[in-house]
Amino acid sequence: MSSAAIATVLKMMESLSVEAQDRVAEHLREYINDLQDEIQWNESFERTQQKLVAAAQRAKQEIAEGQAKALDYDQL
Repeated sequence: MSSAAIATVLKMMESLSVEAQDRVAEHLREYINDLQDEIQWNESFERTQQKLVAAAQRAKQEIAEGQAKALDYDQL
C-alpha cells in the first residue's frame, strides 16, 4: 500500500546520503514502534475503561460508607 505522503518521504530520503537514509530509517522505526505502542495502550484502555469506572465508583462508595482504610505507605 502506498500513498502520496509515503512517496514524498521516499523521494526526500533518496536525496540523502546512505548514512543519512539509515539514520532517518532508524528514527522512523522508533517512531512507528512508539505509535504502535500508543495504539495498543489506547485499545487496552478502551477495553478496560468500564471496569476502571466501576472500581472507582465502588471505592468512592466504600469511602462514603466508612468501610475504606487509609493505606499505610510505611508498611508496603
